[in-house]
Amino acid sequence: MTHVLLPIDGSPQSDAALEYALEEFETAEITALNVIDPIEAGYTSQATVPGYSEEWFEQSKAAADELFADAQEVADEYDVELQTATEVGRPSRTIVNYAEDEGVDHIVMGSHGRSGVSRILLGSVAENVVRRSPMPVTIVR
Repeated sequence: MTHVLLPIDGSPQSDAALEYALEEFETAEITALNVIDPIEAGYTSQATVPGYSEEWFEQSKAAADELFADAQEVADEYDVELQTATEVGRPSRTIVNYAEDEGVDHIVMGSHGRSGVSRILLGSVAENVVRRSPMPVTIVR
């Protein structure tokens, strides 16, 4: 059996990757992964308020649970039970490390389709995963 890792973030591209994985890897074990990036907590004006980081983290975990529930609703249409995991870290590094640690055979993920200056400034999680991953990666647009 193949183990497919599906990083999800609730974007339309992530939703398309879910559909693709369910259609193309019918007999695979599919793990939906949501990565909580702690850097995001530091980009708000509330970041200096005592207790904010804990509150932000709890909200991020709750949002991940909602993403998993939505993904499972789609997977139910295919009679597939998704495995789920939430990790904390920089997304591209965390995705590849998780895949290596958990014996993943293939990564399927959405592309945000950035181009030009925004891609140069923001980087691309998908591009970094493709570069760093020792296993095949499918990028869905």
